[in-house]
Amino acid sequence: MIKTGIIGATGYAGQELMRLLIQHPDCEVEVISSRTYKDTNYNQVYGNYMGITSDKLVDIEIDEISKKVDVLFIALPHGIASNKISAEILQKTKVIDLGADYRLNDLSVYEKWYGVSHGSPQLINEAVYGLCELKRKEIKKADLIANPGCYTTCSILSLMPLVKNNIIDKNSIIVDAKSGVTGAGRALNLGTHFTECNDSIKAYKIASHRHTPEIEQELSIAGDSNITISFTPHLIPMNRGILITAYASLDKKYTYKDIKEVYEGCYKDEQFIRLLPEGVFPETKWVKGSNYCDINFQIDERTNRIIVLGAIDNLIKGAAGQAVQNMNIIFGLEENKGLEMIPSFPI
Repeated sequence: MIKTGIIGATGYAGQELMRLLIQHPDCEVEVISSRTYKDTNYNQVYGNYMGITSDKLVDIEIDEISKKVDVLFIALPHGIASNKISAEILQKTKVIDLGADYRLNDLSVYEKWYGVSHGSPQLINEAVYGLCELKRKEIKKADLIANPGCYTTCSILSLMPLVKNNIIDKNSIIVDAKSGVTGAGRALNLGTHFTECNDSIKAYKIASHRHTPEIEQELSIAGDSNITISFTPHLIPMNRGILITAYASLDKKYTYKDIKEVYEGCYKDEQFIRLLPEGVFPETKWVKGSNYCDINFQIDERTNRIIVLGAIDNLIKGAAGQAVQNMNIIFGLEENKGLEMIPSFPI
């Protein structure tokens, strides 16, 4: 059995990790940590665990936890993990960080977009960006995984075949993204109170969202050129889910069949990427509670632009599910172990 630990177990992503790991046939949850809820039974924080687990939350140092587990999941806001992880920790356990501290390869880009100093810059080059479908070989050998962001997972997977195969103007990419309220986390925030966000939709962090350089970095690697995008996120009044609508100019005339073959060439063997039939477009309700990413596209012949749509559950494929998928790869398990959930409907 793989012994696991979760730091930040009471946030939304941490709770989903707990749910997935408890049900994973090859895992044992050894340590659950929370500073806010120290010494509280987990089922007192989340009532859905009544009769399932009465494990107590602890607040102990990461060095102590690393001695007890084979893999440590860190589900904390940016700027914390980099001050906790060290080379010594990585000698004792694998680390999968669900935060942003190791996602960006360029330290100056991280500090510019996140506005904090990095606590362990010497580890940036050791970290592997954990987008499973694109970095599987590197993930298998890694000790430190930077689990991708939710917007970024959906955006990169939806656009990668186009940039990799050089069939669009790479600097014409516009991503319009919409997320459920859980994407903002569980901490109290006026903007996510029911009366503030219900029955409304709003754009936020326009031209300044921190997932922008992450999307640009990975698309640039895939496309072997520097790519700059326009990215606008929106908050919509639902609990979970992400839908991205991306636009780009095609470099010449293509048919739907031409481009579908490109996507199939990239993803035909990927269980968690579902390429939908022509004319059927992703909806968040069909991926909720699952590790799937649904993708389809439409060619606008009048403007010779392609419109790509992608949908994921932000807490599963966009966070905890992808983290478990990374763990499975690292430990040589079947990649779908513990993740074969059929999307929940209605929810």
